[in-house]
Amino acid sequence: MVAASQTLHDAIDEILPGLVADRRHLHEHPELGMQEYETARFVAGRLQQLGLEDIRTGIANTGVTALIRGTGTGPNADRTLMLRADMDALPITEENEVEYRSQTPGVMHACGHDAHTSMLLATARLLMERRAEFAGTVKVLFQPAEEAQPGGAKPMIEAGVLEDPRVDASFGLHMAQDLELGRITARPGASSANSDRFYITVQGKGGHGAAPHTTIDPIVVASQIVLAIQTLVSRETDPLGSAVVTVGAFNAGSAPNVIPDTAELVGSMRTFDTDFRDHLAERLDTLVTKIATAMGATGTLRFVRGYPSVVNDEGMFEIVRAAASEVVGPDNFVIKPASMGGEDMSYFLQQVPGCFFHVGSKNAGRGLVWGHHHPKFDIDEASLGIGVEVMVTSVLRYFATENPPVRA
Repeated sequence: MVAASQTLHDAIDEILPGLVADRRHLHEHPELGMQEYETARFVAGRLQQLGLEDIRTGIANTGVTALIRGTGTGPNADRTLMLRADMDALPITEENEVEYRSQTPGVMHACGHDAHTSMLLATARLLMERRAEFAGTVKVLFQPAEEAQPGGAKPMIEAGVLEDPRVDASFGLHMAQDLELGRITARPGASSANSDRFYITVQGKGGHGAAPHTTIDPIVVASQIVLAIQTLVSRETDPLGSAVVTVGAFNAGSAPNVIPDTAELVGSMRTFDTDFRDHLAERLDTLVTKIATAMGATGTLRFVRGYPSVVNDEGMFEIVRAAASEVVGPDNFVIKPASMGGEDMSYFLQQVPGCFFHVGSKNAGRGLVWGHHHPKFDIDEASLGIGVEVMVTSVLRYFATENPPVRA
């Protein structure tokens, strides 16, 4: 496959200026989750120009899908492989002084979704030009609202995107600003954590700060709950396992001499094991209610289950590893440690075998080191071509594989 790989590499070099231009256009015009109307129009217009079939828009509000049908021969002519990119931005004010800086006040592509969308458009273009090289169908999917739970993946699935035609397997990618340019990473099995949120309300009895004995101070009660929550990890999690429980907001009161009636805590819980996820949720409820009761208050918990763990199929992982090793060399493909981050690609991977891989975009020499969700986040745009090449190569390898992983 060396000659074919070189031909693909040359083709990517040729279209890279247009790929960069698309990414910068999207970066200048970011839209929040479920508000990606202009982004979706841009995507649909590009897909129409490229000649893709069955372009569908407005799925789960702003989602877009389209089909590429291979015209070649091969063992998987009846298979459909889905490629996914997310489109939404974040409520962050950009601090980069670049010509493609966000033109939307308070909104920024601070996670790389502008890159994901432009890369999938470029991947679609290259696959359209290579339809004779594979037999089978590729469904490209542009998803809204990855950043805000419940996210866009689940409603797109509920809208039927895994059917008509029936999707057999899937690939997706994400930029990685903690990974140097030129490197690709993925992991078989569980790759990211279950990501859940909790909301705690402590009802006490307010009063004057000079007479605390006449009150039930919800701030003191909630503080005890915050401290006790830490034991869920330090004393109830297997030291060889992983869990994170974080209280990210503590809201109570508004004056220095007034004890309020209520206090509210907001936090997140991240786990890998599903049974342990359930155990911690149950224990969290017990801590909240019992501590509050013991201190004369009332504690209530609202636990919201978020994105499940991203679980990569072993066979699909091996296809990506082979493709990445071909593109960047085996020494530049690394098996990533599991991440405590959440990602709703997980919903697709619950339904079909797939692999979600990461593309290194960090370049310390150019000062491109700021992490995801930071107001100075930006990528080395050379990573765009690398990610596209790995994706296209993975697609061609999938369709050339005898008995590739397929949906049960």
